[in-house]
Amino acid sequence: MTTPGSSLINTKKWRYIMNIRVESVKFDADKKLLDFIHEKVGKLERFFDAIIGVEVTLSLVPGHENKKATIRVHLPGNDLLVERNNSTFEEAIASGVEVLKENLVKTKEKMRGA
Repeated sequence: MTTPGSSLINTKKWRYIMNIRVESVKFDADKKLLDFIHEKVGKLERFFDAIIGVEVTLSLVPGHENKKATIRVHLPGNDLLVERNNSTFEEAIASGVEVLKENLVKTKEKMRGA
């Protein structure tokens, strides 16, 4: 509430919230898995703040490690892509995010040096 003659100044900085899109091929991902993906992938913004969006594709493949996660990170002028197979989607997502963290740091350093 403001008094006459005063104004309310909004000091919050607006920042872009990256868009995370999840696609599951030939099955329906449950809410628990989707929440896990949003939690893990959402942390990538800490390492590179100019991420435009992220696409996560989940699919089943033949073999022992039959859960495949493909994570594509859209950056200005560039995309990063990681594919991981594992026995669970959670493990595939977690290992893919770890690789992307390292790649995002390298990409950010390259952009600063250029």
